[in-house]
Amino acid sequence: MGNIFTKVASDTLGLSDIGKIIAPEDFDKVAGDDYIFHEDDEHIYFVIQSKTDEYVFTNYGLLHVDGDSAISNKRTIHRFEYCHYPISHVTLETAGTVDLDVELKWHMNDYEFSVDVDKKQIEELKDLYKALYEIGRIQLSLNYQYQDDLKALDNANEVFNKSRFNVENPASMLQEMTRFNQEYLTTARHALHRRDFGNVFEKYINN
Repeated sequence: MGNIFTKVASDTLGLSDIGKIIAPEDFDKVAGDDYIFHEDDEHIYFVIQSKTDEYVFTNYGLLHVDGDSAISNKRTIHRFEYCHYPISHVTLETAGTVDLDVELKWHMNDYEFSVDVDKKQIEELKDLYKALYEIGRIQLSLNYQYQDDLKALDNANEVFNKSRFNVENPASMLQEMTRFNQEYLTTARHALHRRDFGNVFEKYINN
């Protein structure tokens, strides 16, 4: 009976799901490791584990192992790759005098994440905060560059459309311009949808 009352009190105070940061030497022991694409050079850089959930940060994205409850083994695996889910709104809320945890929040597209971590591990969490913020900054910069590339391409096409009737072989010129547009857009999109951010984690995590 005492254990039940303890659990209710913990849930009421918000203490039951405070996460802890897992040491790198134990990454192979977390549930999320089974779903990492090691065959494709995916590497774990940071893990936060609570009673019900795991947040596994790799060079390719976030793997969220979502648990129903602390007493259930049922898990749902969610993958959020950086190339499809850009990071934004990264905030770190430090602990007050009586608080036992610190809170890291971030968005990936329209998905919002909020994780509470033992305040004794604030220094490690600061490293993750910096890595996520930097990834978001790079993604935003790439998006601005992509928009600039599209404007430049539109301007080039406008110039071509005005002058194509003055060239000797407009059909051939149109074919060449179409090929150029396709290659240009493919290159621009590839740069925008950067997949691997391992260098960012290596810069900030455990540095």
